[in-house]
Amino acid sequence: MAPFNIKTRTAAQLGESLRRRRKSLGWSQDELAKRSGVKQANLSALENGAPGVRIATIFKVLAALTLDLSVQERQKSEPSEP
Repeated sequence: MAPFNIKTRTAAQLGESLRRRRKSLGWSQDELAKRSGVKQANLSALENGAPGVRIATIFKVLAALTLDLSVQERQKSEPSEP
């Protein structure tokens, strides 16, 4: 499988990236729910960029998708978003 690297600054971007990863694995939300221990409704909220998704939920989903979270300093030329 090709490397999966994303740069995200918003909940919506993160959700879309996680959805793409899930689909690339051929998994439904129900399958990811079983593998991550996260309710399907919470996965849907996360993939749709809903505010208020718990960080613990995000880490469970990342683990199930065999992804890590990496944080880095923004480049000065990149605009800041809220």
